[in-house]
Amino acid sequence: MKLGCIGDDFTGSSDLANTLAKQGMRTVQYTGVPSGDAAQDVEAGVIALKSRSIAPDAAVEQSLAALSWLKTQGCTQFFFKYCSTFDSTPDGNIGPVADALADALEADRVIVCPAFPGTGRSVYQGHLFVSDTLLSESGMENHPLTPMTDPDLRRWLGLQTKHAVGHVPAQTVFQGADAIASALSGEKTRGKRHIIVDAIRDEDLMEIGSAAVDLKLITGGSGVALGLPANFGCTPGAPDWHGQGGQALALSGSCSNATRAQVAYHAAHHPAKEISAADIIQGDITPGDTLTWAMNADGLPLVYTSADPATVAAVQDRFGREIAATAIESFFADLARAAVAAGITRMITAGGETSGAVIEALDMGELTIGPEIDPGVPALRAGPSLVVALKSGNFGAEDFFEKADGVLGA
Repeated sequence: MKLGCIGDDFTGSSDLANTLAKQGMRTVQYTGVPSGDAAQDVEAGVIALKSRSIAPDAAVEQSLAALSWLKTQGCTQFFFKYCSTFDSTPDGNIGPVADALADALEADRVIVCPAFPGTGRSVYQGHLFVSDTLLSESGMENHPLTPMTDPDLRRWLGLQTKHAVGHVPAQTVFQGADAIASALSGEKTRGKRHIIVDAIRDEDLMEIGSAAVDLKLITGGSGVALGLPANFGCTPGAPDWHGQGGQALALSGSCSNATRAQVAYHAAHHPAKEISAADIIQGDITPGDTLTWAMNADGLPLVYTSADPATVAAVQDRFGREIAATAIESFFADLARAAVAAGITRMITAGGETSGAVIEALDMGELTIGPEIDPGVPALRAGPSLVVALKSGNFGAEDFFEKADGVLGA
């Protein structure tokens, strides 16, 4: 294994694995730290953790355990993947995990770049944009767990790390890999360990990747990994894939603007059933009842909890944020187990927490990477008779659910 990757959630890890596979690296995604060695032909290993919203100490412990396993597999470079919307809080764990990994690897220059132009995420003048809107005005300010209220990555990361935060501006990035590498060294000389690097185009990501050839640790969204496989002699190519027949089910627990639009589109064309945390907590709906509805529905059934921010806030005020979130995750986990037992062979999930709950419930230890459905979202094979798609909340076109089912079944 050459490149070792640590992702802080399951959807983001599949996004990263997709990026690397498209660029020609033989990539496998692992759910948690594996107990044995990787296959000899694996070039990039992506360990998916469910650490995005947990306490920094716990996230550091899990990430260091993943790093230790990847080092034993022979990796020479390491990547810490977090969301392209930099999901965190002032007390979040992106900074502490980056600090711990850098310390363990003795890395003195660490790229920080959540840009992913293919999905509208760009970094300019150290600020994170979603399309033409600052992150703090994109809808992410209403995220129920990690509301993003400041688009200045230097300032936001500075609240979390013990190290000074530097910056390589777009004007330097446009000059290419040599200029970027020189700027990184200059920021190191000025005492800056974590360095925000601007990127607004895929070409920028390729140059950043080339500049990172000798770096021990890179951090960011999956986009900045675009240029890394070339450093290991890999060239782009399509992964092998065969789809899965049978019955499908879509599950959505995301309340992002993109997913809400996708749910609305799907509900207008296919069977859709809305559930709420209140219904779950009060016992007004059960996974068994919901599965019966899904198995008897025509087309692609969708079960969703996506709601507008005001509805989410009202539920959290009534029951408490953690109780409401746990109820929904447990519901989807139980529903996923029952669905696979009943013969579901294609499963599509939207939202990082929902996807994490489903993956853990189904004990998907290893996922092989298939073709891309929408930017950042690949088809994944979880076993001989089960294929899945794991979508981050803000990813995907309006018709994502039906498009995903088409690719999973192809």
